[in-house]
Amino acid sequence: MNLPPRILATPEAEALIARLTMRHGPLMFHQSGGCCDGSAPMCFPRGEFRVGGQDVLLGHIAGDVPVWIGAAQFEYWRHTQVTVDVVPGRGAGMSLESPEGMRFIVRSRVFTDEENAALEAAGEPLRGA
Repeated sequence: MNLPPRILATPEAEALIARLTMRHGPLMFHQSGGCCDGSAPMCFPRGEFRVGGQDVLLGHIAGDVPVWIGAAQFEYWRHTQVTVDVVPGRGAGMSLESPEGMRFIVRSRVFTDEENAALEAAGEPLRGA
């Protein structure tokens, strides 16, 4: 079985990411663990948010946009596939979509037993430096 992606993005989220990339250059996301804007995915210019050993790489969306999550939060979500989406509203003050009248959100689904087994067999995802 091919490994299921841990992170996906809706076409609407990818369109907003493309606009933000044109304006700000390469981007990255960090999935908040509850501070600031609850558990919203935060969008930053790549490298502006420093990832470390306590951050886990969920994967990439919209081509090459990395999505990181804190290790403690990952432990809660490791059995779910996360999808970045966007809805109308005001984003978090630190996230790049804030002035766009849209906000990034996450939706998730629980991996099947077969998907979980494949992910477990593949080992732990990459962590930041």
